[in-house]
Amino acid sequence: MPADIVLRPETENDIPFLLAVYASTRADEMAAVPWTPEQKREFVHMQFRFQRKHYQENYQGASFDVVLVEGSAAGRLYVYRGAREIRIVDIALLPEYRGRGIGGELLTGILAEARARGHLVSIHVERNNPALRLYRRLGFECAGEQGPVYLRMEYRSPACTTPPASVC
Repeated sequence: MPADIVLRPETENDIPFLLAVYASTRADEMAAVPWTPEQKREFVHMQFRFQRKHYQENYQGASFDVVLVEGSAAGRLYVYRGAREIRIVDIALLPEYRGRGIGGELLTGILAEARARGHLVSIHVERNNPALRLYRRLGFECAGEQGPVYLRMEYRSPACTTPPASVC
């Protein structure tokens, strides 16, 4: 059973932590490239800045939260709530918090919100992301492909009236 999980809005003071979370999601990829540690660090910092800017510009009004587990910063959860859809923009936990039911607990709360509002929930996921098993177990289905890397996954609450997207 997951520990005490709380969300709080991120602040500028959280940037170093958020960068560490982001870097942890790219660690396997960075291990495979023949760059120096400095090159890898600069690349990850650059990508983090680009991603952050993209999220802030394209998901204005979204909740950008730090995930706290028993009072310790454990990850991030970014959610955009539209008129008919809840978009999980990003969910990421530090490695030591993965596989403990925390992500499932966060997602279960979002799915309950979607059912109450009759909304669709969507997320883009890399094809090789181990979290795909969790999304499928929670009822997400593949609704489209986003280039060679990403799948669009959707959870449709029983009251959802949004037309289905194309199926993979």
